[in-house]
Amino acid sequence: MNMQTKLIVTAMGLCALPMVQAVEFEDFGRVVRVQPRVEQVREPREECRTEYIQAPVQQYQQPRSVGGSIVGGLAGALVGNQIGGGTGRTTATAVGAIAGAVLGDRVDNNGRNINQPQGVQEQAVRQCRTVESYESRTNGYEVTYDYRGRNYTTVMARDPGQRIRLRVSVEPDQRQ
Repeated sequence: MNMQTKLIVTAMGLCALPMVQAVEFEDFGRVVRVQPRVEQVREPREECRTEYIQAPVQQYQQPRSVGGSIVGGLAGALVGNQIGGGTGRTTATAVGAIAGAVLGDRVDNNGRNINQPQGVQEQAVRQCRTVESYESRTNGYEVTYDYRGRNYTTVMARDPGQRIRLRVSVEPDQRQ
């Protein structure tokens, strides 16, 4: 770089120097008051409980057997046929067959009834519902501090304690 270019760059830098007179430094201020900023946050949550109910239970039932009715009817007809005589023999045979069928059915099926009521069993049923709940959350701190006899207020993410670190910037007023 030649000498003339160096002189021009130096002169431009010196001319711009008065415009760049801002000075930054760190200092501390005394905290006067800290007020937490609290907000209410809605948080739905699920609330569940278990109830016990009586529920019908299908019971296995063996089908009724007809074998006892057939054997009992035949045996009753034979007995009725032996008891009756003449025209009454037919009636005695029929009555014996019916009585034998009923008796044979009861013996074979052991009193089982096809229309027997169903059993009942206790079952746990879980029931849930959504409940609105509100939670208080701190989303910052409003901090009032004193710096050189004047109070300032700012919002900070956390509580600074007894004193607050400040970045102080000093620059001349260009409107003079």
